[in-house]
Amino acid sequence: MQADASLKAWLALSLIRGLGGESARRLLKELGSPEAVFTASPGSLRSVVKAEVAAEIGKGIADDLLAPALNWLEDGNNRIVTLADSDYPQALLNIPDPPLLLYVKGRLDLLNRSALAVVGSRNATPQGIHNAEAFAQSLSDAGLCVISGMAHGIDAAAHRGALRCQGNNCGSSIGVVGTGLDKVYPAANRDLAHELAARGALISEFPLGTPPLAANFPRRNRIISGMSAGCLVVEASLQSGSLITARLALEQGRDVFAIPGSIHAPQSKGCHALLKQGAKLVETAQDILEELGGPIAAAAAATAHHPDMPGPDTQGPATQGTDTQDPNSALLGHLGFDPADLDTLGERSGLTVSQLSAMLLTLELEGRISALPGGLYQRIH
Repeated sequence: MQADASLKAWLALSLIRGLGGESARRLLKELGSPEAVFTASPGSLRSVVKAEVAAEIGKGIADDLLAPALNWLEDGNNRIVTLADSDYPQALLNIPDPPLLLYVKGRLDLLNRSALAVVGSRNATPQGIHNAEAFAQSLSDAGLCVISGMAHGIDAAAHRGALRCQGNNCGSSIGVVGTGLDKVYPAANRDLAHELAARGALISEFPLGTPPLAANFPRRNRIISGMSAGCLVVEASLQSGSLITARLALEQGRDVFAIPGSIHAPQSKGCHALLKQGAKLVETAQDILEELGGPIAAAAAATAHHPDMPGPDTQGPATQGTDTQDPNSALLGHLGFDPADLDTLGERSGLTVSQLSAMLLTLELEGRISALPGGLYQRIH
């Protein structure tokens, strides 16, 4: 992509030191375009922004500061979309602080596709990871783009699940990051970032070279929620950053959904708090699609139920779905869906520690349970 004079002016405006989004939008409203901002008289600028910011605009932006972005645009998979572009996410125009421009790596067509945010804890449980992947795949199968923040835990699981979608109706996935798009953070998600760039999209409002600063991650959350019709919180502690995304979604008039969990799990406390505040309890992706309604629900009705999708009985009685003739499956019934230790399982099952250890190892190797810190075990399927 070659940058024309207009795009260079947008880039320059976004790099002015001390110029915030609100002030930049006021300048554009008063003067009409970035080019007009840079040719305006000092007095005209000072009537809109502070004198020191007007002085920075008067100096302009040196070509060497624009060069990294211009060089980055030489890659055909990279784009910059501005508030004036038709490819700019139209949903963001309705939030209080839309970014002036977005750096995009990947598919532009996803920016205006019907979308749902899927967010949650970085320290997710195995069940939370499974739920995030399964919900995201079903939502993507139904044509929704799954948007998240590319963090560890639930975010990464949501992206992986959405990217598993097959067929022409795939919603795919967008990762909204808190760094420049020339950096991958966290580094452990490098392969996921490459897959999103190839089959989905990565977007950022932050200039190239921006490191992973703590203040940028809550800020990017308004884009995650703002681009989405709703926000699903899979797991969240009471201190989770995903609750910021849920609050922003509510402020932006979006629906908020939450998956209930164990009353004993810290990762469920945030979801339960949201449910008490009026978030919609969901057990299946279909619950979300029906709530959103319209063409999204119609598309979902034609989509087969995914075999790994958590259904209404996922949180049902502990013995449901177990084979009582198989001792290992029977142990799953005793385990239920809350984490439990060996002593608790021994009391429930009447088995010795030696018997339990062997059976739990088998179940773990089969991928049916996961060992947690503190000597706890949790059912996955």
